[in-house]
Amino acid sequence: MNKKDIKILLVDDEPDILEIVGYNLSNEGYQIITAENGVEAVKKAKKELPHLIILDVMMPEMDGIEACEQIRIIPELKDVTITFLTARGEDYSQLAGFEAGADDYITKPIKPKVLVSKVKALLRRYKEDEKKENVVKIGDLVIDRDEYKIILKGKEILLPRKEFELLSLLTSKPGKVFKRDEILDKVWGNEVVVGGRTIDVHIRKLREKIGNDSFKTVKGVGYKFVD
Repeated sequence: MNKKDIKILLVDDEPDILEIVGYNLSNEGYQIITAENGVEAVKKAKKELPHLIILDVMMPEMDGIEACEQIRIIPELKDVTITFLTARGEDYSQLAGFEAGADDYITKPIKPKVLVSKVKALLRRYKEDEKKENVVKIGDLVIDRDEYKIILKGKEILLPRKEFELLSLLTSKPGKVFKRDEILDKVWGNEVVVGGRTIDVHIRKLREKIGNDSFKTVKGVGYKFVD
């Protein structure tokens, strides 16, 4: 996929942010779509089907957390990469973002070159995921890595991207204990700074959707999938 074909939805209620970030990403050759609040973001996301959404947290009408939740329930956008761009760097707001289905979290102010680098890294992972064309079957669970689809006992389950990637990793070798550092590296990547609690949040949500007994915690080490 060429850069000119990649759509990035930039959402922020500060005109300066839209202008500066939009300018730098446009210079890289990406198609930039902008929105000034969460309500507008959801509408434009549904219409434009972007590959990446950069979403501010604190906005009028609908904040970024709620907008992210609304976007994630749109079937056509289940695979879209969402990263928050916000001045709030507290753990609780980061956890709220990941709970809502975000893939990444960028704290502003951030230098344009660093932001562009992070965007490239996120889109690179998106392209790598597009190349996966295998189906894994474990008992009543079917994982289609090509279509990002989960089927459990004949029923399709929609998972946010990071939950899917975490499940895909754990089920790649059932019974193997994946250490926390390995999970962070393979699911979030070295360029993304997140804490161990982020893994716990995603595991909890997978347990709710797939089944509590399928995921085992190895205290002080990590997690494994049990078929």
